[in-house]
Amino acid sequence: MRILLVEDEVRLAETVRRGLAAEGFVVELAHDGLDGFDAAVGGDFDVVVLDIMLPGKNGYDVVRELRQQGVWTPVLMLSAKDGEYDLADAFDLGADDYLVKPFSLVVLTARLRALVRRGAPVRPTVLTAGGLELDPARRRVSRGGAMLSLTPREYSVLEYLMRNAGSVVSKLEILQSVWDSHYEGDDNIVEVYIGYLRRKVDAPFGTRSITTVRGVGYCLESDA
Repeated sequence: MRILLVEDEVRLAETVRRGLAAEGFVVELAHDGLDGFDAAVGGDFDVVVLDIMLPGKNGYDVVRELRQQGVWTPVLMLSAKDGEYDLADAFDLGADDYLVKPFSLVVLTARLRALVRRGAPVRPTVLTAGGLELDPARRRVSRGGAMLSLTPREYSVLEYLMRNAGSVVSKLEILQSVWDSHYEGDDNIVEVYIGYLRRKVDAPFGTRSITTVRGVGYCLESDA
């Protein structure tokens, strides 16, 4: 099994390399984010072990750009931080596992074997509805080839509508899926975000893909 280890602490990287080699892994080292990214794109690895704090290009940028390039090799991220936001950011950007320093070589080896057994993740399917395209992997939205700039909440509302294209969804369903079931604010917030989306995905293109079904909810027309 071939492992790419991207770690700027040279002594730590060499120690881990020796330990993994003793377990039968073939390990290639990179000591900054730029070299690590190039190696991950150009090499045939079973897993990438990627530190977050790297010179040149940090680990978050590396994993995000790998996914944008269509590289789906499993990535295990290393960090000296164990905050929940750091963990959430890593997974949101496309990481498959996360390990906090200092770590046991036994645990790292077990995690790597588990990732190899699991294999590379399947690339998320691009959602389409009429001229709209939403790419969950890259979190990009376009219409007719033109890229659209959406806020995270606008993106989530549109993604929900596109996953249910052609069907009417209620405000409550949108609230529970995009906000959460414990949201206690005014459900008119959904109308506000539908308005935002219409101004971005419809108005500039002379389309009316998001329709209101009075008393029921909203529908994104699949053939708009």
